[in-house]
Amino acid sequence: MTDLFQEPDDATPLTPAEREGLRQAWITHRRDLNEAEQENIVQGAAWARRQRGLTPAGILDDSFGRTLHRRMLGEVWDWAGAYRQTDRNIGVPPFRIGPDLAILFDDVRYWVEHETYSPDEIAIRFHHRLVSIHPFPNGNGRHARLMADLLIEKLGGAPFSWGGGSLADVGELRARYVAALRSADDHDIGPLLAFARS
Repeated sequence: MTDLFQEPDDATPLTPAEREGLRQAWITHRRDLNEAEQENIVQGAAWARRQRGLTPAGILDDSFGRTLHRRMLGEVWDWAGAYRQTDRNIGVPPFRIGPDLAILFDDVRYWVEHETYSPDEIAIRFHHRLVSIHPFPNGNGRHARLMADLLIEKLGGAPFSWGGGSLADVGELRARYVAALRSADDHDIGPLLAFARS
C-alpha cells in the first residue's frame, strides 16, 4: 500500500483527509487507483456525450463542470464534484475558485460568441485557465481535458489527441504536457495548442 498515494512530482498531492475519501477498499496500489479512475472517467465521458441538447453555453456552467467531475471520479472518491477547501501547490486560493470559474465561463462564452480565437484556441485557452484555477482536490487535468474536448466538439471540431497517450504516468509525454502548460502560464499558448493536436 506504500505506493498508493505516490504522485508524480508535478502532480497535486492529496491531503490526509482527502485520502480518506477513497471509496473502494480493493484499491491498494497505484496501478489499481489509476485503473479505477480511468474506468470511471470513461463512464463520465460517455455520460457527458449522451447529454442531449448540450451546447457550448451548457458546458460553460458551474453545475455542469461539477457534475462532470463527479461523474468522472465519483465511483472512486467521496469528494468528487466538490471544490477543494485547502491551498495547493497550484491553483487559486479556495475562496477564489467560484468567482474565478464564473469569470472564466463568461470569458469563454464571449470568445465563442464573438469568434475571438479559432475554435481550437478557444478550447485550449479554456483548458489552460481551468487547470490554472485547479478547482478540485485531484483530477483537474483530466477534467479540464474532457471539458475542452466537449467544447471543441460542440464548436464543430474533433476531440484533441493530447499527445496520443496516457498523461497519468511519469514520462516524456507528461513532461511535454507540463512544459506546454508552463509556456501557456507565460502567455505563449502555441506549445499547448500544438501538444493538444499531436
